[in-house]
Amino acid sequence: MKRETIDELARRHGIGETRPSPEKDEVTVSTETKIKILEALNVDLDAPEQPGKPLVGQKTATTKTLPASYLPPFLGKTRVWGVTLEPYALRSSRNWGIGDFQDLCDIARVFGPLGADFIGLTPLHAPFLADPDRCSPYEPSSRQRLNPLYIAVDRVPGYEPHPDVERRAAELRETTLVDYVGVCSLKLEALRNIWAGWTPEQNGSSNPENFETFITREGAPLRLHALFEALSFTMSAQGLGAGWHAWPESFKDPESPDVAAFAETHEDEIRFHMWLQWLAHGQLDAASEAAKAAGMRIGLYLDLAVGEALDGAATWGERDLYVSAATVGSPPDPFAAEGQDWHLAAFQPAAIASGDPSPYQRMVTAAMRYAGAIRIDHAAALRRLFLVPLDLKPDGGAYVEYPEKDLLGILAETSGHHECLVIGEDLGVLPDGLQDDLTEARILSYRILSYERTEDGFKPGQEYPALSLACISTHDHQTLAGWWRGADITTRAEHGILPPDITKAHQEERKTERKDLARALDDAGIKQPPHLPPGSAQDQALTRIVIDAHRFIARTASALSAVRLADMTGEKNPTNVPGTSDSYPNWKPKLSLALEALSEAPLLVAISTVMREERPRS
Repeated sequence: MKRETIDELARRHGIGETRPSPEKDEVTVSTETKIKILEALNVDLDAPEQPGKPLVGQKTATTKTLPASYLPPFLGKTRVWGVTLEPYALRSSRNWGIGDFQDLCDIARVFGPLGADFIGLTPLHAPFLADPDRCSPYEPSSRQRLNPLYIAVDRVPGYEPHPDVERRAAELRETTLVDYVGVCSLKLEALRNIWAGWTPEQNGSSNPENFETFITREGAPLRLHALFEALSFTMSAQGLGAGWHAWPESFKDPESPDVAAFAETHEDEIRFHMWLQWLAHGQLDAASEAAKAAGMRIGLYLDLAVGEALDGAATWGERDLYVSAATVGSPPDPFAAEGQDWHLAAFQPAAIASGDPSPYQRMVTAAMRYAGAIRIDHAAALRRLFLVPLDLKPDGGAYVEYPEKDLLGILAETSGHHECLVIGEDLGVLPDGLQDDLTEARILSYRILSYERTEDGFKPGQEYPALSLACISTHDHQTLAGWWRGADITTRAEHGILPPDITKAHQEERKTERKDLARALDDAGIKQPPHLPPGSAQDQALTRIVIDAHRFIARTASALSAVRLADMTGEKNPTNVPGTSDSYPNWKPKLSLALEALSEAPLLVAISTVMREERPRS
C-alpha cells in the first residue's frame, strides 16, 4: 500500500503525525508504526477508501460548549479538605493483614469529626486473585469489578471464628509488608467455608441488595468475570498462569465449546466468584454510608486506573472493546529517554463511547455508584493515548485520538446522576488546550505542590485554579519530610533509574527547591525561621516545615485540598517507586501506625488542626 494512503488512513483514525523526543521537539512517526497501530485498531488496510470520514477524536467547528460534570453546591461557598490513603496499607487490631472495607468505615469515623470531607483511595479494581502478588492497583484485571481481598471476612454473615484462622490472621497483621499470597489464601479459604453453608436468607441487613437481584442487574459482564476467575484458578493450578494469554487456545475464547463445558461443570465456583463481588459491593456501599454518617460531605473519592492488564478478565471477556496489538505507554522524555510501556490495554477509540451503556459509562459507573468524587488517572486519555505496538519499543509508538467530547458527555451525565464530582490527573505532557477543556467541563485539575513551580520558584497559593485539588504528595511520591531530605532522589539512584550525573544535578536542585519552598511559605504569611533544617534533618526537626507546608496547600485557591495519610504518620518507606518492578516491594508497605492509634498521633493531630483552621466546615 502506498505511503500516501497509509498517511491518510492514519489521519482518519486519529494517529498522530509526530511524537515528542528528549533531543528535539518532535519526531515523525514512521510508516511502520502507523501500519501496526492501524492494525491494532482493527482497520482493514485493503478496504476501499472512505473520503470525508472524520478523525476519531476531532473537535468540529460545530462544537460550542462542552458538557459540564457535577459539582456539589457547597463548593461554591467553601473550600474543603480530605485524606488520601492506600487502603491495603491500613493496620488495625482486627483486619487480616490487609486493610479492608470495615477499616474504611472505622477510619471515616476518625477523620469525619476532625473536619475532613472525603477519603481518597487508590483503585479498588479487581486483581488477579489466582496470582495475588500481581498487586498493582493500576494494572487490574478489571476496572468494572471490585477487589475481594478488601472484604472484611469477620463481618460476613455466617463467619464463625476458628482458632487456626484467628492465629493465621494475627500473624498476617504483624508483617511490615502485605503478604498478598497469605492474605488471599486465608480469606478465600474462610469465604469458601462460609459459601458452602450460605443461603439467601443470610442476606440480612449487611447488604442493601439481594444476591440474585445483584446478579440480574450486573448481567453477562459479571458472569464473564466470575467465569474468568474460575478458569484462572484452574489454569494456575495446572501451571499455565492466571492470565489468559498463556492458556490453551480453546480457552482463550469465552464462547468456545471448551469454555462452555467448563462453565457447565463449575457452576458453583462461578457463583462463588459472583458472590464475592456481591459481598464487596455491599461492604463498600456500607463504607460509603459510614463516611457520610461521619459528616463527610463528599465521602469516598475513588481512583480510576488508565487501563487494564493485557491478560485479565476484562480483555478476555470483552476482547472486541480493547486494543489487542498495542499497549498504553508514554513517549521518550528527559526523565525516561527510552519512553515507557505501561503494559496496559486501552479501549478501542471507536468502541469506548458506543452502545447503551457504553464501555466507558459502565466503567465510571462502577466507581461513581459508591463515590462522591472520582479521580481519572492520566486525564490526557480523554483526548489521546500513546500506544506502543507489541513488537516495538516505546520510541516506536504514536499518539491516538479518542472522542473527547463523547467521553466528557458520559462523565457529565453519569456524574450528575450519581452526584459525583470528577478530578482529572492532568500531569505530564498534555495536549494543547486540554486543561481549558477540563475547566469548561467542570473537571477539577490535580495540583501537586512540588510540580507547581516556575523559574521564579513555587507558585503562590492564590494562583492555583479554584477548580482544582491541591496536595503535597501522592502514592508515587515521598512524603514532604522525605522530599526535604531528597529521599526520592536517593531511591531513584539506588535502583538505577537515573545515572549518577543526573542524580547529582537533582541533589543540587533540591537545595534550591528547599529555599524556594521556605520563601513561598514566608510570602504566604507562614513565617519561617532564618535557619532552615538541613537536608539530612530527621523527622523531629522537620515537623514545623511539614505542618507549614500543609497550611500552605490549605490556603491555596483550590476547592479541594488533600492530605496524604502517609504524611500524617511520617512514613519512611514509599508506597511505589515508579520505574521499578522487582527491586522494590511496590504496593506492599503498611502504615507504621495502627488505625486505633491514629487519633493520638501528634503529627496527625497537628496537620488536621491546621486544615480545619484554614478550611472550616461552613
